[in-house]
Amino acid sequence: MKNRILVVAAHPDDETLGCGGTLLKHKANDDKIHWLICTTLNKSQNYYQNREKEINKVSNFFNFDSVHNLRFETTKMDQYNMIEIIEKISKVISKVKPNIIYLPFKEDVHTDHKKIFEASYSCTKSFRYPFIKKIYMMETLSETEFAPSTKKDSFIPNTFVDISKYIDKKIQIMKIYKSEIGKYPFPRSVRSIKALASFRGSTSGCGYAESFMLLKEIL
Repeated sequence: MKNRILVVAAHPDDETLGCGGTLLKHKANDDKIHWLICTTLNKSQNYYQNREKEINKVSNFFNFDSVHNLRFETTKMDQYNMIEIIEKISKVISKVKPNIIYLPFKEDVHTDHKKIFEASYSCTKSFRYPFIKKIYMMETLSETEFAPSTKKDSFIPNTFVDISKYIDKKIQIMKIYKSEIGKYPFPRSVRSIKALASFRGSTSGCGYAESFMLLKEIL
């Protein structure tokens, strides 16, 4: 049976940074991949139209089977009622019926990431969503590595995906987000992205890898 994948991105670009190579690998294996974008820029912001074009272009590059945009205002997730967020995410999960979900890391420093993780994880209870069999947390450059360096708060990966065949395309897709990528030592730089993938690859015996924390697996 082919997999149905849902990546929950607090912001556009989280899907590429966190699991872009893995999504490309899923697609190459004929899995269905779906993208849930939780926030968007305010329409009054100058970059709004450009961001919408970037999202469309990224969607085409990945060849997503569906894209869902909740359009909460970015950087302001803490102002929204949790029940409202859960209801909107739940509708998408119930429609897509993914068996594998990728979520933000629960201790990412960005408030949007924390809120989206909490709301999304509330939508994974087995008695309500029995089709969900695996839940992963992603490693997102510029957010995950700045979590407090304590055992409780640190990202400790236990799952690695070889993306050696897909690292170049991941970089190509990331470059679409012109305002989100910068020059090294900026975390979201080509050099930083490849360095992290190389490090995770050396940990798991391959050229380049993405790493995850497996939260739940039902066999």
